[in-house]
Amino acid sequence: MSTEALAQLSDNLVYGAMAAFAVAMVALAAEAASRRVPAGAPADRSLVATGATAPNAQIPPGVPPEAVGRADRYGRVGTSVLVLGTVLLGLGVLTRGLAAERVPWSNMYGFAISGTFVVALVYLLAARRQPELRVLGVWVVATLLLTLGLAVTVLYVPVGPLVPSLQSYWLVIHVAAATVAAAVFTIAMVASALQIVAERAERSGRRTGYAGALPPAERLDALAYRVTAFGFPLWTFAVVAGAIWAEASWGRYWGWDPKEVWSLVTWLVYAAYLHARTTAGWRGRRASVVGLVAYASLIFNFFGVNILFEGLHSYGGL
Repeated sequence: MSTEALAQLSDNLVYGAMAAFAVAMVALAAEAASRRVPAGAPADRSLVATGATAPNAQIPPGVPPEAVGRADRYGRVGTSVLVLGTVLLGLGVLTRGLAAERVPWSNMYGFAISGTFVVALVYLLAARRQPELRVLGVWVVATLLLTLGLAVTVLYVPVGPLVPSLQSYWLVIHVAAATVAAAVFTIAMVASALQIVAERAERSGRRTGYAGALPPAERLDALAYRVTAFGFPLWTFAVVAGAIWAEASWGRYWGWDPKEVWSLVTWLVYAAYLHARTTAGWRGRRASVVGLVAYASLIFNFFGVNILFEGLHSYGGL
């Protein structure tokens, strides 16, 4: 198959993945809506379902049994279509790489579709091991769909040759580590945002609607911490690998290039989040806000720096 045919196939697969993600988002949103706790339901939220309900599982208080069954059906459909979309996107990334005859993440478009694939894969694997992560599903998929939409409309560039500074095996090592870390941090971001929603509902005493169907804020807080603690060493490795690559390419480990600066800023904010939790004892909303700020710096590092600043890392293709 020719390079042009492979590139076109990659584009079609990415669009197919977007269609699948859109269907999955609707199904997962229907699942979340079916698990809504109606007004006047008991305040105890310890039994609220967060994943597929086993045959003998207890019914969440205030939620009709038929609604639980309906939610499970929506959840299974959404997860199945999400798996399909992830496979299509993985094939899109693969064919993009085959068309370029190298790893496909040398520009912002390639990084966006590759990163989206890793986020979807990490979420599916994590949700399989920890069913409580299913509550994050609709928001994770919405983030994936938004990223792919941005990729195909704003960030898209045709397959082309590598710029000289990227012709190194460090492209695989450095960017792969950064991609996996970003995927893990995306899961933590969603957990932190939902933690704020759940905590506000608990403090106000309003345990109905979507907030009433969420796990306790304390559990979401612990989930965000565990996921961030897993991703932080990966991000640390990515920063160090980038410095080594910079020395090999440009003759210096650190030059205060905008991308280097914002990589360090992201590292520092995530380090502050972990420090605040483990040393200062921060929990709940305060810690979640710091986690969201850290994720905002991560997103700005990936997209804003390439668009707004000129530097040695300005190879986004825009």
